[in-house]
Amino acid sequence: MAIEKEIPKSYLRNSSHKTLVNIIFTSNWILERLKQFLENEDITHQQYNILRILSNSETPLSTLQIRERMLDKMSDTSRIVERLLKKDLVNKQICRYDKRLVDVTLSEKGLKLLHRLEKKTHELDGIVSNLTDKDIDTVNQLLDKIREKA
Repeated sequence: MAIEKEIPKSYLRNSSHKTLVNIIFTSNWILERLKQFLENEDITHQQYNILRILSNSETPLSTLQIRERMLDKMSDTSRIVERLLKKDLVNKQICRYDKRLVDVTLSEKGLKLLHRLEKKTHELDGIVSNLTDKDIDTVNQLLDKIREKA
C-alpha cells in the first residue's frame, strides 16, 4: 500500500518529509499488528519487550538495566514491571548487593507465556513476508544509516 493512499499527497512537502511520514506510519502499522498478536495474552508490547529482555538474561536485572535494553526508552519501566508482577509474570526482590535496587526475574508463568508466543512468532515474521532476504537486508541497512546521523 502506497503511503499516498493514507496520507494526502498535498500534506507531504518533499521526498524527505514523505520518508519520515512513511517510517512513522509504518512503525504505527507494525505496532498495531503486534498489539493484535498479543491481545489474547492480555499483555502490551512493552510488557512483551520486558519479558523477552528478562528471558535473554542469565542474571536478574534491575529496572534501570531493563530500561536500557528496551526498544521504547520512554517507557515507565517500573510501572510496567509492577503490572507484570500483578499478573505473576515476573518476580521481584531486593538486590542482595545494593538494597536500593530490585532484581527482576521471569516467573514460571512468564516463561510459559513466552514459550506459547514463541510458537506463533511466524505470525510476526509474516509482517515482512512480502520482502525478499535482500529487501530485508536493504531495509535494515537504510534504517541503521538513518540512525547513524543521530
